[in-house]
Amino acid sequence: MSRAALTIDLDAIAANWRVLAAMGRAEAGAVVKADAYGLGAAKVGPALARAGARRFFVALAEEGADLRAALGRGPEEIYVLSGHMAGDASLLREAALIPLLNTPEQWTRHREALPGHPFGVQLDTGMHRLGLEAKDFRALRSEMLAAGPRLLQSHLACADEPGHPANARQLARFRDLTADAGVPCSLAATGGILLGPEYHFDLTRPGIGLYGGRPFTAARAVVRLDLPVIQRRRVAAGESVGYGCTWTAGRDTRTVTLAAGYADGILRSLSGRATLWAGDVPCPLVGRVSMDLLTVDVTHLAAVPDHLTLVGPHQGIDDLADAAGTIGYEVLTSLGARYARRYSGRDETGQA
Repeated sequence: MSRAALTIDLDAIAANWRVLAAMGRAEAGAVVKADAYGLGAAKVGPALARAGARRFFVALAEEGADLRAALGRGPEEIYVLSGHMAGDASLLREAALIPLLNTPEQWTRHREALPGHPFGVQLDTGMHRLGLEAKDFRALRSEMLAAGPRLLQSHLACADEPGHPANARQLARFRDLTADAGVPCSLAATGGILLGPEYHFDLTRPGIGLYGGRPFTAARAVVRLDLPVIQRRRVAAGESVGYGCTWTAGRDTRTVTLAAGYADGILRSLSGRATLWAGDVPCPLVGRVSMDLLTVDVTHLAAVPDHLTLVGPHQGIDDLADAAGTIGYEVLTSLGARYARRYSGRDETGQA
């Protein structure tokens, strides 16, 4: 088999959700945008629903429609973070999606296109990314609240830095904007949950923590990535490997070529910096990451296995992100479509 194998532990995702859900008195939703951070919302969504999640968050109406097809017409609510965009009305109606309105224009569009359809409101408390600005919300507050929004929410800019003063400022602004609204409120994603119960309000929205990433350092690992060996080589001292001849053997070296590259989401910035594993033994990547191939030094191995592990027991997504100079979110969401995806734990029917 020449395809790399990405194994996704659905039980670990569910376990991470349960731990985060138990950290406060608030209900816990689940963020499954970007195809569940690249891991497959059609599998991850139902696994989280079986664990008890009832409110899900996606970025786009199209993502919400796909998730609704996987969840069915059960009790789950699906919120769309981008709000009600032009052309979304039929998807929102047919898939029973709840847009989180971000602008006065979206509020007008929603009332005119889908009168009486559920909605929520996203508030900008200082991140300056999505959400109604305070002055716009105050102007529309009575009108919006009279229409019965399902949720008022905002998003923290610096929740992964507990001591950052922006956290307290945003908390104060959110409290001010939502005071006496009589509507469920949500401020905390994974980082906000870890900041403490004053940030939890009525609903939390764990995302990266479900998938084994920081800042939830107690998370169970969710993914394993094994890359198959497709060729073994001997490289003489003084010979170079890969594009640009950026690595030259300082001694006679045994290398293997693996079937994966930046087309599969293995970031090119890992060139000359990544470590792969043969069981418990580290093996350095040599030369550049190319589109479909990696080259690894295995001189020190007594026997060459049929695959090496890039993400697994010895190197999680954040370890790999550190080596690449990025974050675990990017590592996960970059994972390519060519992997043979294998799901462990319960399948979509709920059977072990």
